[in-house]
Amino acid sequence: MPGTSATVPASGPPAVTVDTVLDGLDHPWDVVVAPDGTVLTGERGGRFVVRHPDGQAATLQADLSDLHAIGETGLMGIALSRDFATDRTFYTCQGHRDPDDVRVVAWTVDPDWTTATRTRTVISGMPVAGGGRHGGCRILAHPDGTLYVGTGDSTRPTVPQDRGSLGGKVLHLNPDGTPAAGNPEPGSAVYTLGHRNVQGLALQPGTGRIYAVEQGTRRDDEVNLLEPGGNYGYRPDREPGRYDESVPMTDPDRVPGAIGAVWSSGSPTIATPAGAFVTGDAWGRWSGALAVSSQQEEQLLLLRLSDDGRSVVDSTTLLEGTYGRLRSLTPLPDGSLLVTTDNGNDDRVLRVMPN
Repeated sequence: MPGTSATVPASGPPAVTVDTVLDGLDHPWDVVVAPDGTVLTGERGGRFVVRHPDGQAATLQADLSDLHAIGETGLMGIALSRDFATDRTFYTCQGHRDPDDVRVVAWTVDPDWTTATRTRTVISGMPVAGGGRHGGCRILAHPDGTLYVGTGDSTRPTVPQDRGSLGGKVLHLNPDGTPAAGNPEPGSAVYTLGHRNVQGLALQPGTGRIYAVEQGTRRDDEVNLLEPGGNYGYRPDREPGRYDESVPMTDPDRVPGAIGAVWSSGSPTIATPAGAFVTGDAWGRWSGALAVSSQQEEQLLLLRLSDDGRSVVDSTTLLEGTYGRLRSLTPLPDGSLLVTTDNGNDDRVLRVMPN
């Protein structure tokens, strides 16, 4: 288990120290830390990897024989149950073959972290394209015990605006898969719609606000503040039967009442797959900022939001070009941030700590 670390000067405050927690990985899509300090990640192609508190790494045995891993889709988001310390449950987003769709699956893991056992499918039927494009799929385990799930639109032109489809949405569920109380339409898991490919979800400490991080077309990756029933304006069906990616990411003309983004990348996009809030005195003036990862620009973007959470008042970047493509972001109680790389060659789980 390597113990490499490096101090990386930021292009603006703060400076950070970066340690390698795990290496030798292949497209680790997400990472979580259990109460006992065990780190759990999953490779998109179909493998769980754990790092025990003593630093030893191992494969967590699990039956992933029905995994549909192609293109952008495979073993994706991971979240621990709110009651993990007692129920040993975690959730995954994963592609499923025959029929091809994306599902949220519940697992339990033994106390020694040797074997994960599938216990149920929480929800199925999230669409995915034949080549794996736009499958989503991020899980936010809310402190109230419910689950929020960001999904992709499967590159089908009518899906983002179709209230009967689970694609191009943020879903709100109970752990048993039933729609959460207070959803905009009783009996429906749909919380928001009009999205292209939601791969990041972040809960802002102290406010309860939930933000979605979305991958754009050729322009306008977005950060969106979620409002129950909100429509975020992606409608790529301008020509019947054609997935038209030249439309705006938010189109108030064709989607009246579409909610505008809190932040967008402009043109070109930087490919934003995740977001997380950073907190703690060591972050200085950036404490409370939303961190957003970038694959294309190979950097970590920090966004200071306005008091009402609807705009960005300042920004800076970290880790530019140092570790390649960055994917998931997981905040830890000590103020540090776990980051996975997405290069496909000796990928890592990194721990980013402000100095």
